[in-house]
Amino acid sequence: MDRMIYTAMSGAAQTLERQAAVAHNLANAASTGYRAEEHSLRAVLVYAGNSPAALPTRAFVVDASTHSDFTPGPLAMTGRPLDVALQGSGWLALALPDGSEAYTRNGSLDLSINGVLQTKSGIPVQGTSGPITVPPDVNVSIANDGTVSAIPQTGVQSAVTSLGQIKLVNPPEAELVRGSDGLFRLNSGKPADAAPTVTLASGYTEGSNVNPVEQLVSMISLARQFDMQMKTLSTAQANDQAATQIIANL
Repeated sequence: MDRMIYTAMSGAAQTLERQAAVAHNLANAASTGYRAEEHSLRAVLVYAGNSPAALPTRAFVVDASTHSDFTPGPLAMTGRPLDVALQGSGWLALALPDGSEAYTRNGSLDLSINGVLQTKSGIPVQGTSGPITVPPDVNVSIANDGTVSAIPQTGVQSAVTSLGQIKLVNPPEAELVRGSDGLFRLNSGKPADAAPTVTLASGYTEGSNVNPVEQLVSMISLARQFDMQMKTLSTAQANDQAATQIIANL
């Protein structure tokens, strides 16, 4: 009975955690550049104190790994000059307020009131030589290598000025961890090196790689698992009450 209670109890708790992750994926099915989050569960034996031997009748279900699906999402043409999508692998580098770097695939960029190139949430884009500032009354063009150029709206239209280059990186996926803000960072905490092989497609954005149908099926399956685990707990309680009654009548 111990095994039944421990397994069902911990399994129900972890199933709720997986349901939360699936719900988060579904909520971001239309978010630009979003990467789906996946969880894997496994059974772990319980040890008592400093005893080297595991308790044979008890086991916990734990979240063995939380990882991200780095499969590229579909590209959508917007025609907007400040929209960019990464072609293949790679990341846009962002400059966080604490001086560190974070990485995203969301290339729907904007300009602050001071002309700083930033994300829609207000985080400045990291340039290879610092922040990228766009002067007023110019048209912006972003090349495949991340070079941001300004073309004057009046006067000589051929007077193109380079404003900087967006830092593009391509660190190993195994070294990336997702933060609570949805941005990725290196697990070492250090900034990644610029990768000259990463290229952009201007006028496009990359959609989420979440498959809504697959996530809905997973949500239904997890709901059934939770119901089964709760029924197992009810069965354990009924068995305990029946055993107690039998012992009391002896």
